[in-house]
Amino acid sequence: MREFDYIIIGGGCAGLSLAYELEINQKLKDKSLAIIEPREEYKRDKTWSFWKVIDHNFEDCVKKSWDNFTINIPGNTKHIECKNTPYQTIDSGLFYLKIINTLKKNKNINFFKNINEVDIKDSFIFNSLSDNHYDKSNLWQHFSGFEIETDKDLFDDKIFNLMDFDCDQKNSVHFFYTLPFSKKKALIETTWLSDLNNNSLQDYEKQLKDYIENHLNIKKYKISFTETGAIPLFDLRNEQKINQINIGTAGGMTRLSTGYTFLNIQEHSKYITKNIENIKNHKKFTIITKKYKYLDNIFLKVLKKNPEKMSKIFFKMFLSSPSTVINFLSNKSNFFEDIAIISKMPKWTFIKEII
Repeated sequence: MREFDYIIIGGGCAGLSLAYELEINQKLKDKSLAIIEPREEYKRDKTWSFWKVIDHNFEDCVKKSWDNFTINIPGNTKHIECKNTPYQTIDSGLFYLKIINTLKKNKNINFFKNINEVDIKDSFIFNSLSDNHYDKSNLWQHFSGFEIETDKDLFDDKIFNLMDFDCDQKNSVHFFYTLPFSKKKALIETTWLSDLNNNSLQDYEKQLKDYIENHLNIKKYKISFTETGAIPLFDLRNEQKINQINIGTAGGMTRLSTGYTFLNIQEHSKYITKNIENIKNHKKFTIITKKYKYLDNIFLKVLKKNPEKMSKIFFKMFLSSPSTVINFLSNKSNFFEDIAIISKMPKWTFIKEII
């Protein structure tokens, strides 16, 4: 078996982002890297979206940016501008292509399908796999989406809909999400915040077709892409090991109240790369601080116990200034912005969970 200086377990978003960051910063000129990834080929399979609150390496992989969005509950719609921090969507196909083509140029980087093909004894490991990832009884953000194409100009591609709660909630938290890439093409997703034990919430195809045909009133369309996924909204308690750092969701890079992960991964990759020569002795990287963990814990307790109130709670959150809400959801808020968000929440509902 071959020996390597570094091993990345999992060649998904986190693993590839780290490998790319190491490569473009010339940290692998005289170091060897193995990436363990079982997939046969890389192709578009996901959509990563976020407000651009920091610069990142993948502007050329952005499928679309928006400066305006809406959130709506039955009978009320809020229009919000985000020009200073546009909302971006990354095309995973372009992301994979860019990174793989770059990594292939370095003979010190090798891909393997199985960890048993390499000698891990003396390597430093970056692990993106979690120990309790499939706990169905916990809270998840699970979703499915269709990218559809129409013959006529039916979408306003200058504005996207972040959350449409005007749909059947089934005693959970449910909303639709629409990203118009052009006047004739859009990604439409049905999203649930719930456990994974209730199979009645997972008839995604039926939900999407009903929403598209009866809510958006689009009768003729072609489905060009589909995606389905689930993001854990709970801490993944991975065992801490010597000579190993967990990355991605497994490394705590997912914001539990939102599911946002992509930019957190990029910041973590930069931190590791900057300190790679002495990474064993550097303190653990923390982007989602104790403040956010505490507030998210309370928020998710409220969500579990009061799903019927959550559409109005989300809506009230966006009554704050756009920069305040976006900074809060992106782990960049200051004390006064935190207070502004907290002041919009129903006091007694949250106080009960704090007590």
